[in-house]
Amino acid sequence: MFAAMIFLLYLPALIFLLLFYFRLAVQFKIIDKPNQRSSHSRITIRGAGIIFPIALFLQFLISGFQYPLFSSGLMLISLISFYDDLQPISNKIRLFTHLLAVSLLFVEAGLMNYPVLIISLAFILVIGTINAYNFMDGINGITGSYSLITLLSLYFIDESLNSFVLSEWLLVSIMALLVFNFFNFRKKAKCFAGDVGSVSMAFMIIFFLLLLILKTHELKYIGVLLLYGLDAVTTIIFRIIRRENIFQAHRSHFYQYLANVKKWPHLKVSALYVLVQLLINVLIIYGDLNWVNFFIFILVSGFVFVAVRFMVEGKEYLMGN
Repeated sequence: MFAAMIFLLYLPALIFLLLFYFRLAVQFKIIDKPNQRSSHSRITIRGAGIIFPIALFLQFLISGFQYPLFSSGLMLISLISFYDDLQPISNKIRLFTHLLAVSLLFVEAGLMNYPVLIISLAFILVIGTINAYNFMDGINGITGSYSLITLLSLYFIDESLNSFVLSEWLLVSIMALLVFNFFNFRKKAKCFAGDVGSVSMAFMIIFFLLLLILKTHELKYIGVLLLYGLDAVTTIIFRIIRRENIFQAHRSHFYQYLANVKKWPHLKVSALYVLVQLLINVLIIYGDLNWVNFFIFILVSGFVFVAVRFMVEGKEYLMGN
């Protein structure tokens, strides 16, 4: 009943706001033109992922200003990311903004009460995850569908196993994704999330995930982002082996190989990532994974993923000459 009320309250508002953004994007030419790094071939509206922070900002207002520091951090990182969608900004400005936004997130979640070493490692992990999530947004449907299965898994945990966050915040996030996916999860997408979408969604998921981990003290829940993590980390390792500049734009991710070299349809690749991550989430949620078992699970998953990459992409492609 509560979920239905959220649906009826937010669905028309979010649809209207996204369609209004489409008109503004066309008018001000906020569009994505294909380039050497792109996995698409037609001009498409960019930055439609702005609907994610807008949805949570509405929730922030309607809820009576719940999670004020997290909401402030989300607005901050979303604004700088949207500006980056319009024109390039300095890496120093971007990094400073991310650090400030993540600091607000950590204070809201209560992480700042932990030892300095843990906080420092958390900063590195979170900033890295945000950037990796952004890099993984390269084909139709992948960010929206992968984020959706992640949030649905977190909502299931919150409702059925261990309450860790006000559930309406998860529901509103899910609603925003459903609206976005209607226009993005299609053969010829009408819009892309842009940096504002992928970065803000990563920020949102990290906040919910951090609340869950701090509540349960179970690191295994990091695994709900495992497939993205494996793709990002192994790609960096292979690029280092090939002596490439890891900070330069590229199309070396496994999902990009499937879409660009193997010519798999974008939605097929996105669906594959969703189904694999869903299987992982089931194992994470129901498996008896203490930190030792979880570490073994990560190692085995990494070995399997690398083996699959070698079988599909080949040694020469991955390692270089």
